[in-house]
Amino acid sequence: MKNGINAFGKKNFIGTFAPPHAVINDFKLLTTLKPRDKRSGYVEAVKVACIRDQDCFNQIERDAEKLISFEPAAMKNLIRRCAELHLNHIATGGDPFETGSARPLDFGHWAAHKLEQLSNFQIPHGEAVAIGIALDVVYSRNIGLLNEKSCERILRLLEQLGFNLFADELLKINANGHFQILAGLDEFREHLGGALTITLLKEIGLGVEVHAMNLQNIVEAIHELRERKK
Repeated sequence: MKNGINAFGKKNFIGTFAPPHAVINDFKLLTTLKPRDKRSGYVEAVKVACIRDQDCFNQIERDAEKLISFEPAAMKNLIRRCAELHLNHIATGGDPFETGSARPLDFGHWAAHKLEQLSNFQIPHGEAVAIGIALDVVYSRNIGLLNEKSCERILRLLEQLGFNLFADELLKINANGHFQILAGLDEFREHLGGALTITLLKEIGLGVEVHAMNLQNIVEAIHELRERKK
């Protein structure tokens, strides 16, 4: 169970975490949400499928049109599989309290957390994670980890589900002329306890860990996402 509050301009800066004994999912809760909020949940399913389960990713692709229209059966299937993948990671990942250096379920989140902050939290978490995933996917391709076809499949699926893959906040510059989004790497390092570990993609369904990122390659990925939006 995670409880957190934003503080000092940072997402979930203060909080607690403990694996729960059980989680109850009441599908009827979704009927109380606005379409934008329901859609935001999809990106976490895409995230875990990208790093853990190619078959799940394939299923999301097949069900994309149904998910866009919030077809109940497709949503229930996705929620169940997504929960199974997260539970499997917590139960078998060897670090349920996240005391180690790696948090693979934070794929796409180093940029997302900073993007939320730069937008004064006007960009919701799910939409920020979609952009963060897109950024890391393009970066993974540009450094030779991920092939072009897989990169395009992921970007296209996020777009098909209704997510923008670029926000003007990515181009915000600080007083030194540097992209402010890059500060998200140092903040993520602090979030992990001092050692940077970023999950990137080697293929759909297989995440890999790196301990450094090339800033120029990140900037190039940002510009590519901007051009894609035009």
